[in-house]
Amino acid sequence: MNQTYDNEIFFSQYARMPRSREGLKAAGEWHQLKPLFPALEGKCVLDLGCGYGWHCRFCEEHGAARILGIDSSRRMIEEARRRGGGNGVSYRVCGVEEYEFPEKAWDLVVSNLVLHYIQDLDSVFERVWNTLREGGIFLFNVEHPVFTAGVGQDWIYAEDGEPKFWPVDDYFVPGKRSTLFLGCQVEKYHHTLTQILGGLLRQGFILEAVEEAQPPEEMRQIPGMEQEMRRPMMLLVRARKGSRAE
Repeated sequence: MNQTYDNEIFFSQYARMPRSREGLKAAGEWHQLKPLFPALEGKCVLDLGCGYGWHCRFCEEHGAARILGIDSSRRMIEEARRRGGGNGVSYRVCGVEEYEFPEKAWDLVVSNLVLHYIQDLDSVFERVWNTLREGGIFLFNVEHPVFTAGVGQDWIYAEDGEPKFWPVDDYFVPGKRSTLFLGCQVEKYHHTLTQILGGLLRQGFILEAVEEAQPPEEMRQIPGMEQEMRRPMMLLVRARKGSRAE
């Protein structure tokens, strides 16, 4: 992911996206993701794939004591640092699969639109479990399996250019998917809903919330946003680390 996201063409296109310019308020899923955050006062937070650091700064603003944002993209981390943050926020160029995940170090692990780049989700779930303290929360937003199983991850269009339908094929065949995103070829991994939720349950997580993202009413007048009501694009999950006996 690092090589693609540090690509000059990709990064310049990414920087023009509304969520890159305006932050969380421009993210269509934020109105659903924000209420899923636990109380943050005095907590230690790890952000896996922090991008520009929006969620890191949100956690700092709400009282988190220590926040670490990691991302495999050097350009993303440079921009996160440029946009600032207090003494409690630090950033590191590091991929999710390369991070050491120290044992029982964090109260909250958050990940936004990153896990669909990971082939072995079970390994990440295990490492997140180990790095969370008892009762800690794993909160993530991942591309929905219906979206990742889409053929080319794009609509089938009518002759007039209007989207006709979203094709889904090979849903039960997990693995690598190549798609064009912001002018660059990007490799992602498709995981079924059973793999995602079942993997968390097998690890011992307690599911506290599972939501499919929908744009808020006030955003549905934005050109193209009305199409987001036709198929799910994102899956939001909040899971808690309980005791093994639960």
